[in-house]
Amino acid sequence: MTSSSPILPTNDAGSGRLTALLDRAATGRDDRAWSELWTELYHNGSLDVSHPRVLPALMNMAEDDDADMAAAALHLAGALLVQADRRHETRTLRDRHAPEVARLLAAANRWRSVTTDRNGYCHLLEAVLNLEGDIHWAEDLIWGIVSEEYELECPDPDGCAEVWVLIGERGFCSTSEECDPSDGAETLPLRPAAPDTLDGLGRRLYELALADRHEDVAHALTHVFGEATCPQCERRFSVAGQVAARSD
Repeated sequence: MTSSSPILPTNDAGSGRLTALLDRAATGRDDRAWSELWTELYHNGSLDVSHPRVLPALMNMAEDDDADMAAAALHLAGALLVQADRRHETRTLRDRHAPEVARLLAAANRWRSVTTDRNGYCHLLEAVLNLEGDIHWAEDLIWGIVSEEYELECPDPDGCAEVWVLIGERGFCSTSEECDPSDGAETLPLRPAAPDTLDGLGRRLYELALADRHEDVAHALTHVFGEATCPQCERRFSVAGQVAARSD
């Protein structure tokens, strides 16, 4: 679905700049518009839906046939909803825009199932989770899979140093320093979860990744939902559990 008409009417009082940015983004030819949109919607330390038509506008872009524009719209829409949940501690915004959220989620799942780029796929998984709204730590969860590392705290009450968990080309291990294991840093191997023992969110994401033919993402997820060992106190802990705890 492609439209050349403006996303928002240009005569809405006080929304001229936001209107112009959304219209620029909707052309599919202005990458800078997206960074300016994020800046425009960022207030008091969090994203804010400052215009009631922002989510409908993003929904229209997500349903377009431009994959890059749709991905950008889904990323922003999901982040806006999660920030609203956290800021108001209610799902008011989701309830108010329930039809748009449902269509955004349908678009995210449609693009997720056909995207071949690994990192693009991961960001669409993040959008799906944010649009569903059941967890608030999807961004941190997916960030680690894309960057192939997490910076976490050991759960030991005595307070160990930070633990770096590597998941990817540099290995599948934990270390006390942000470094490459090939440089000789001391590392401890991760303990991946056996696929048949995964449950809840871990099982769902693993099965989605396999069904969508992203076996490397599925493999990474077994480590994310497995265990790491603190190099200092040798305490084992859930990687995903510490990602969630850091996001609280």
